[in-house]
Amino acid sequence: MTATDPALTALAQGWCALSLLHGKIEARIERALQSGHGLSSREYSLLDVLSRQHSGPGGHLQMKQVADAVVLSQSATTRLVTRLEDRGLLTRYLCDTDRRGIYTDVTEAGLTLLAQARPTNDSALRAALDEASENPELAPLVRAVEELKVPV
Repeated sequence: MTATDPALTALAQGWCALSLLHGKIEARIERALQSGHGLSSREYSLLDVLSRQHSGPGGHLQMKQVADAVVLSQSATTRLVTRLEDRGLLTRYLCDTDRRGIYTDVTEAGLTLLAQARPTNDSALRAALDEASENPELAPLVRAVEELKVPV
């Protein structure tokens, strides 16, 4: 294979299109959440992920699992948790069974803000996808996102 191999060129173009779509979606959601709720898209994602925890076996996420879910490093996730905790949106406490473990829960204020922000997030996502679907290079990716079935 060479640098001008058509398969590599197509792969690179596909990756660029995917990156462009992601950037457009993230920028639209970021603007909407910041202006409407004073939240970044990362903060929203973190609150959303943590709000889905439960008290049953395996219901609380370890920081690595949270970091993976919000696509950040563990240190960046810890800083984000600290910022949200300082705002009263999260609380941390020691795990009952493993004193080295620290759990993070969303406070009532965090749940309220998340509930208020969710329609904004969903509306911004829909608008970004609708706009991107008008671009012939991005339309197939938009369809793929819309048709994606995530296991529950």
